[in-house]
Amino acid sequence: MKLFLSSYRFGGHADAFVELTGPPSDLAVIANAADAWPAAARESSLRSEFGPLRALGYRPAELDLRHYVNRPAAFERALDGFGAVWVRGGNTFVLRAQLARSGADEILSERIRQNSLVYGGYSAGACVAAPSLTGVEDADDPDEVRPATGVDPVWSGLDLVTFSMVPHLNSLLDENDSGSATLQRLHSAGIACHGLTDDQAIVVDESGTRFLGR
Repeated sequence: MKLFLSSYRFGGHADAFVELTGPPSDLAVIANAADAWPAAARESSLRSEFGPLRALGYRPAELDLRHYVNRPAAFERALDGFGAVWVRGGNTFVLRAQLARSGADEILSERIRQNSLVYGGYSAGACVAAPSLTGVEDADDPDEVRPATGVDPVWSGLDLVTFSMVPHLNSLLDENDSGSATLQRLHSAGIACHGLTDDQAIVVDESGTRFLGR
């Protein structure tokens, strides 16, 4: 299993992501964490995502989960041309709902565990890899899910790692200034978790789990 999880984009560790994927090639970008945003803002965020990826040599293409609702076989076929996926930030609950509606949650998890797909994600894209989304509500509004997707929030994560993540510590992107309090609350509840500043990242590969930028 190969995972690159960060708070904001590469967190200063783009080389670690490239090391996981091998020589840059076609890369699937999932931007559905932004589905509750106005269409122009979502499109702008997607365009801004492509620049840094292209600078590293990747050929990014969006896989929009909205096109695969109740069509998991179609999503699986679309994913066949990619050896890696990049999942950007936004609302974690909206992202999780779209993963569930398309069946991408199970398909991605299976391929990642089979080592046939490298997973990179930041902010919401990292948080969704946890066993549970408990604590994410301090920063992301679950009430955005139904208007954006038509379904209720899903509180389970993809369970790719054994801990939760709290991104944007000491960052302007922590709009609610909730990160430190969330970490404390999760620790008090006995939930394994790690906070990440925007300069940090977590890498999971055959050698284990590494924390970069501490």
